[in-house]
Amino acid sequence: MTALDTASTTSDVTTEAPRRRRSFSRERQRSIPLTILLWICVLYFVLPIWWLFVSSTKDNSSLFATFGLWFGGGFSLWDNLETLFTVRDGIFLRWMVNTLVYSVSAAVGATLLATMAGYAFAKYNFPGKKLLFSATLGAVMIPLTALALPTYLIFSQAGLTDTPWAVIIPSLVSPFGVYLMRVYAADAIDDSLVEAARVDGAGEFRIFAQVGLRLLGPGLVTVFLFSLVATWNNYFLPLIMLNSSDLYPITVGLAQLQSAASAGGGSQALFSTVITGSFVSILPLVVAFLFLQRYWQSGLASGGVKG
Repeated sequence: MTALDTASTTSDVTTEAPRRRRSFSRERQRSIPLTILLWICVLYFVLPIWWLFVSSTKDNSSLFATFGLWFGGGFSLWDNLETLFTVRDGIFLRWMVNTLVYSVSAAVGATLLATMAGYAFAKYNFPGKKLLFSATLGAVMIPLTALALPTYLIFSQAGLTDTPWAVIIPSLVSPFGVYLMRVYAADAIDDSLVEAARVDGAGEFRIFAQVGLRLLGPGLVTVFLFSLVATWNNYFLPLIMLNSSDLYPITVGLAQLQSAASAGGGSQALFSTVITGSFVSILPLVVAFLFLQRYWQSGLASGGVKG
């Protein structure tokens, strides 16, 4: 190596070091606002849950007399739970069972239908494919409240109002789930794998059941979670479809208790019961998300790679 080469190498090293320091400094300055924004988002989602837990440990008198984000003088969580599960002959437990039945049934059915439709859109060519998929995308933009009244009129003519089917059947339709599974299936299932299965003599349903479903696992869990949460938190549809309190889901049931507490007349003690019921009602969703978290995250990441 000549002296000129050595000097050139030394010059490159001396100029590269400040450049790296400046780049690191810019990245660090950029990461500070992002970190602050991330913590703000965390607080935005965690604080309501924390408030709900803290409030469920208070009795009705200390509920409004103490700071909302910290505990009161006593710990009344167990008393509130006892009242919650015994009020009106334990109807809260019935509401929880109803919600579980509605949500799981609708989530399983919506996931299966969305997966079949998304797989068909991704792997088959048929007349009207683009038109049907465009209609599906358009259905995503329609708010569910706009469809509530027509849905009620249809189910009323069919004699299905005030039955569990009035909540389950409309929840089986998930346009966003169809879109998500179409995008995910197009990326997760290779066309050569489908052609190889056809060459081996497998039918289309067998290919879907034994090949497609195994590769669509993360997407299935993602659609299942979205449908589960949507049905679990649905309020307006059960409100207009159901008349009997024995068929109410947890959302409508707690709203009924809240109305009774707001009306007064000896029912004001139900405020702490309603808050405790709200806290208990979110626990199954938290457990579901924690249990299926890795599948949900991988499903979102894989489904967003290819459009």
